Amino acid sequence: MSVTPHLVAQQQRQVLIKILKNIPMKILVTGALGQIGSELVAALKKTYGEKNIITSDVRDSAPGEEFLPYETLNVLDKSRLAEIVKKHDIKVIYHLAAILSAAGEKNPNLCWDVNMTGLHNVLEVARELDIKQIICPSSIAVFGPETPRDNTPQETIILPKTMYGLTKAAGELLCEYYVAKFGIDVRGIRYPGLISHKTLPGGGTTDYAVEIFYEAIKKKSYTCFLSADTTLPMMYMPDAIRGTIQLAETDFSKLKNHSNFNFAGVSFSCAEIAAEITKHIPDFKIDYVPDFRQKIADSWPRSIDDSSSREQWGWKVEYDLKKMTEDMLVNLRKKLT
Repeated sequence: MSVTPHLVAQQQRQVLIKILKNIPMKILVTGALGQIGSELVAALKKTYGEKNIITSDVRDSAPGEEFLPYETLNVLDKSRLAEIVKKHDIKVIYHLAAILSAAGEKNPNLCWDVNMTGLHNVLEVARELDIKQIICPSSIAVFGPETPRDNTPQETIILPKTMYGLTKAAGELLCEYYVAKFGIDVRGIRYPGLISHKTLPGGGTTDYAVEIFYEAIKKKSYTCFLSADTTLPMMYMPDAIRGTIQLAETDFSKLKNHSNFNFAGVSFSCAEIAAEITKHIPDFKIDYVPDFRQKIADSWPRSIDDSSSREQWGWKVEYDLKKMTEDMLVNLRKKLT
């Protein structure tokens, strides 16, 4: 029986996981209490062990037991970050602390400070204290109106029109600089809109795709802040978490890209997700009242070419719109009723 490259890659990842599990390599997650962090932490603990994952966020009070051990951290405080790294002998950082798109337009100065200075602090601490790997998410917000909107290529025009997008574009370049200049293993994915039944979104333009499920169950109606035909790239959180860890576990020598991987799930319009929900909740009603977020959405791609991710580290999406909608409704009904 012939052995396919995909099977070999899977076997190599499993070997790496076993090695990492047997080595007490501590991982720090910044922004751990956010939408991505709260689910990523659970997956990391399951993979690498409860005590090897150190969570952090700006919240002073200790979170739930599932986030322990926990450290209060403002990523603008480089000395505090270094203190935590030394205290726990951190070797890997998942840097998730950020101000998102819609929130960033309301407070662009804070968005710049947190997203750029915070990232620079992480990279500098990594350089100074011998951090082995940094995972730093990017976003489809790096693209702008000049970017091809359909099947957006990996290498293309990057002219974002939001402060969030600007920081993510600059952040990609900064990360690439640290890879080339200092040899630091920095990796990042351009996340599309993320949909989760476990955690609420945190101020993004794609938040409607989570809110719509909550309102469909609770009120059987929803007022969408984007137009009916607005189509954006989206991804179900289980895929996003799986892909993030999969990228982190890939042999660094196989990566031609580092901090800017296109990452695709499924693209759909507001009307299409509403129609899918209506198949399960027939009396669900939706109306559309676009606000300032419409302009942001109109500057982003409708679909993404993620062939670089598929070729370099074996990415493959599992959840389409139908499968995601079914899973969201099943889990949210348990949660809300």
